[in-house]
Amino acid sequence: MNLEKVFFGFFILLALTLNFGFFVGELDNPDHHHAYELFAAIVVSLIATAMKFGERTQVGALLLASSMVADLQLIAAALVWGYALYISDAGMTAYTMASVVSLSGGALLANFASVILLIIETVMMPR
Repeated sequence: MNLEKVFFGFFILLALTLNFGFFVGELDNPDHHHAYELFAAIVVSLIATAMKFGERTQVGALLLASSMVADLQLIAAALVWGYALYISDAGMTAYTMASVVSLSGGALLANFASVILLIIETVMMPR
């Protein structure tokens, strides 16, 4: 068993599950979406992205691209959340929370694509 591939798969799956945990709940209810969970999703997603650098295959390039999309959307969600809390006079409204959760939903789809690509790559590996 290749320990590097175990950690690689672990971080890809962890990024997906943390993102899913943040995404689940009422779309516009801030009580259903915790900031620390979004932070953990961002950190794990960035680690997963860093682990994908150096791949020289087409599937590796797609894995990196999907991870970068997830990173971008999660960071955008955090920026919207931060803007709502610390800059905007309106504070965290239902509309703003829905935007944050929608951005994390896009990242969730990108993470799901990474997992599907990882499965495809694993099935295609010669024994």
